Amino acid sequence: MNNDLMFSSEVMSWSTPQWLFDQINQEFNFTLDACADKSNHKCNKYYTESDNGLVQSWNGERVWINPPYGREQKAWIQKAYEESDKAISVLLIPARPDTRVFHEIIAPHAAEIRFLKGRIKFSGHKNAAPFPSCLVIFDKTHVYEKRTIFVEYKNCKI
Repeated sequence: MNNDLMFSSEVMSWSTPQWLFDQINQEFNFTLDACADKSNHKCNKYYTESDNGLVQSWNGERVWINPPYGREQKAWIQKAYEESDKAISVLLIPARPDTRVFHEIIAPHAAEIRFLKGRIKFSGHKNAAPFPSCLVIFDKTHVYEKRTIFVEYKNCKI
């Protein structure tokens, strides 16, 4: 199998599998999908590319974010951090602790980082992703004991 496209920035859309969202939503009760479209939104309230969730207020929301997996991902991580005093944000992103954004924004400011055991089979893709994933939680509205954990959600492939 040729994985060149899967490892490149050309595949940007990795639609969240419903089973994974449902498990995480049980904990967070999301009110906004900040980075969605008409066919893949996970919440009744959602922002499409034309709405541009990066310029919208997330005040008071519990925000689910599965951003495009390209260079603009940093902007979504930065926005989640900037809104964290007004909103709870959970990002599903590739687990890449070797990147600058991980060391400059995620590690020092995330309330919690959850590395997912196994690989996710994203909706619309035949195989599991060629990269590991993590959940990054930004939330200054509650007191957390800062932690990094490894979690297993059913249906992730090892």
